[in-house]
Formats: sequence, structure tokens, C-alpha cells
Amino acid sequence: MPPACLKRLTLAVSVAGLAAAGSLTAALADNHQPAWAQGRSAEMADSPLAPHATPLTVTAREDIPLDHLRLPDGFSAEIWAHGMPGARMMARGDEGTLFIGTRGIGRVYAVLDNGGDEREHRIIAEGLTQPNGVAFKDGSLYVAAINRIFRYDDIETHLANGELPEPEELTEAFGLPDDQHHGWKFLAFGPDGRLYVPVGAPCNGCEVDPDTHATIHSFEPDGSDMRVEARGVRNSVGFDFHPETGELWFTDNNQDWISEHGPNDELNRLSETGEHFGFPYCHGVGVIDPELGDADACNGTTLPAATLDPHSAPLGMRFYSGDMFPEEYRNAMFIASRGSWNRTLSAGYDVRVAMISYDGERAGMSPFLVGFLDPRENTFSGRPVDVLQMPDGALLVSDEQNGAIYRISYETPSYME
Repeated sequence: MPPACLKRLTLAVSVAGLAAAGSLTAALADNHQPAWAQGRSAEMADSPLAPHATPLTVTAREDIPLDHLRLPDGFSAEIWAHGMPGARMMARGDEGTLFIGTRGIGRVYAVLDNGGDEREHRIIAEGLTQPNGVAFKDGSLYVAAINRIFRYDDIETHLANGELPEPEELTEAFGLPDDQHHGWKFLAFGPDGRLYVPVGAPCNGCEVDPDTHATIHSFEPDGSDMRVEARGVRNSVGFDFHPETGELWFTDNNQDWISEHGPNDELNRLSETGEHFGFPYCHGVGVIDPELGDADACNGTTLPAATLDPHSAPLGMRFYSGDMFPEEYRNAMFIASRGSWNRTLSAGYDVRVAMISYDGERAGMSPFLVGFLDPRENTFSGRPVDVLQMPDGALLVSDEQNGAIYRISYETPSYME
């Protein structure tokens, strides 16, 4: 492994991860940088750029920045639920329960939709390590907390009865690594019934085992029959499957500290099992890594279907298949960008819509929900992380900064009738 790579690797946090690191841990014993600072040059050592802390307390309804939000004509936003600090990824149960994962606060929430303006939410799990990923299938809720996978069977019936089932832990069956740097997971079931799970690179930029890290895996729901679907994926925290073709499309967060202005973050399309998307040698649209890449680094890699602003942190994304929005949004993707921390002029903090090209291989990007970022002050008031289509065609958007869920709906403007 090249010395430059060793300098940029992150130590695993758990005891098991440290043991597995073996000689690598010893080699890095003197590197005391926090994970987010890995790869920062000596010239940038005094940089004020650092991740923004997520509030872990409830934001009062009147303080949620609903009036900041801007949408295209005919669209409107309302607060659908609030009071869930750190709300991130979402999954909807068959009976309408919204399940929400978090990172720093270690909780999983359930929001019970009683049809009123004030929806009831419950904490159904806490004390977990970054339980970001949630998915629902056949009456069961799946939760991913780094390498620990839990399944809550028949959970909506239990919630309706005021109970909470004891989860079945599937950790050993899945056998996922326990690295915490880029270790938080996204979960989604594919049209093939398999559970898809990303495993991020345990570093900012380093060489990895292509069968374990910087990948998207798929499994049978019980954790068996693991298959690597995509390689060279630095840190995907959101994906979905095309409603007609079944193809997997996913976001990917690119490397820090190469530049404030690059490489761009990515929207990717998987057309063949096992495709390689470049990390750690090739980033964005053909940017060769300055330490690990060579002149041929981008040869044979799959370039993005579209790019987003560098360091804007695109996370959750879903295809739209509903009837509420205008026809041009059918089969488009909505992408939530949590927003940057490692660039002087901030980017992201929005939801974008990506329209697929006629050949189905590329996508064009345009703003959809904006207003969380104030470019004049270079400040932000919210951080969208995930999107989810509701049965009526409305779109839910989670806001980690304010612990809120917004509902985006559409009515034809009177001047268009």
C-alpha cells in the first residue's frame, strides 16, 4: 500500500475494527487527525472548514424555516411531522407508518399518521450506532446500524397495540464491516426482492478491498447470498430503481480536500453487475486522483450519469411514479443534498430533480426545492437528507437540521387552468 494512502486512511473505531486493522493500525498510531480531516494537506492545517454539528434537541414548530422554502409554480410545502431530532432516511410501512433513521442521536422513529395536523411519533429504538438505514418489506422493518442489522417483524401491528417487538439481529448473517467512517448505511429492497446495502470507503481517500469496501452489495433478506453489485463507490447514501427498467441509480459523495471546487459529487447508473465507478483512482467526470491515480486511472471506469456541485452531499433519492405532479416529472429522480462543509462558499442544502435523457443513460439536473441556503450570508437553516413518495403522489422531504418532515404537494395554478 503506498505511503500516501496510509496517511489518508481512517482508524476503525470499534474494538473489532481495530483488531481487524492489525498492522495497519500500528502504522497509523501517530495519526491523530479526526476522520473528516484525513487527506487535508499541511497547508490547510489551519483551515476553519469543519463539519457542522447536527442539533440533537427538538426544534419548535414555529422555528422550522417553512417560510424560507421556494418551489416551482403550483407546488407548496407544509410541515407534515416534527419533533424528531436528527431525522434522516425514511421508509413507509404497509399501514402508513413512516419509519425514520438517524445518525448522531442513535434513534429510530415511527410516525403514526392519524390524518391530523399533529402526527404522533414514537422512539422505537435508541442507543444504536448511526442507525441511518431503514427499509420495510413483508410487514418487517429492517434497520442498519453500521454493521448491525435488525429486523422488527410485524411491527405495525405491535405499534397499533402499543407494543414494540424485540428485534431479531441479523448482524452475523450479513457480515458487514464495522468501520464507522462512511459506515452509516442506506437500505432499499430492489425489484428482485433482494436487500441492497452500500459499504463506504473507511477513509477519505485510500486503496480498499474491492470486494468489501467502496461497494454496493445485495443480499437475500436473511443476509445470505451476498453479491457485489457496484465497485469504486466512495460513499453512497441513497439509491433507487427505475420504475420501468429496474436499473439501479445512486448518489455518491466524492473525495474531500482535493479542492474546494472539485471533484463533483455524482449521480450514477448501474447497467451491469460489478461495474467500477472509479474510486479511489478516478473521481467525477474523469478527474485523476493526484496521489493514487495514473494516466490510465479513468480507463474502463463508468463515468457519472450526472454531476452535482462539489461537496454538496447528495444523499437520499427516489424516482417519481405518482400522478399528483405534472407529467414531466414522471420517472424523474428527486435528490436531497444535505449541503457542504468543506468549501468556503456553501453548496447544496436543496432538493434537485434529475430528468433522464432519451437514451436512458444520462440525466439533466435542475433545482426543485431551495431556500435553506442563504447565499448572501452563506448560512443555512435546514439540511434535506431524504425524499419519499406518498401513495397520493405527494413527496416527503426529511430535514435533519430541524428534525422535521415536509410534505410537498401540487395543484395546477389558476393561470394555467
